[in-house]
Amino acid sequence: MKTQLSTFYLGPYFFGLDVKRVQEIIRFHEISPVPLAPPVISGLINLRGDIVTAIDLGLRLEIEEDRVIDKEMQMNVVIRTEENSVSLVVDRVGDIIEVEEGQYEKPPETLKGSAKELIVGTYKLEDRLLLLLDIDKIIQI
Repeated sequence: MKTQLSTFYLGPYFFGLDVKRVQEIIRFHEISPVPLAPPVISGLINLRGDIVTAIDLGLRLEIEEDRVIDKEMQMNVVIRTEENSVSLVVDRVGDIIEVEEGQYEKPPETLKGSAKELIVGTYKLEDRLLLLLDIDKIIQI
């Protein structure tokens, strides 16, 4: 069975999430900071009149040391939740790809920190490793 994943990058790492959960992908928006919010909350964006919380996914996954952030390339991956939408700020987007069930493996035991809880699996592709994220856990801050 094939699964479609929306892909993106954080530093050198290649991530994917179920395309059915992605509402849209938009260029980086101006973010209004939220006083006293946790550091992983970049702030709020106005998405055509809807106020959407923006989460810095690099901070959420604790992989800041491996990133060189280029604000011109950053994108917002807007995902649907049961209550509303949430934006994941990523370094750059990839493509929508199809993966086979046979390519799936459990996440490596070497994962540390919050990445250990937020990465639920991997897909071995021809030229790289794709890390599969658990959206529901990511938005629980």
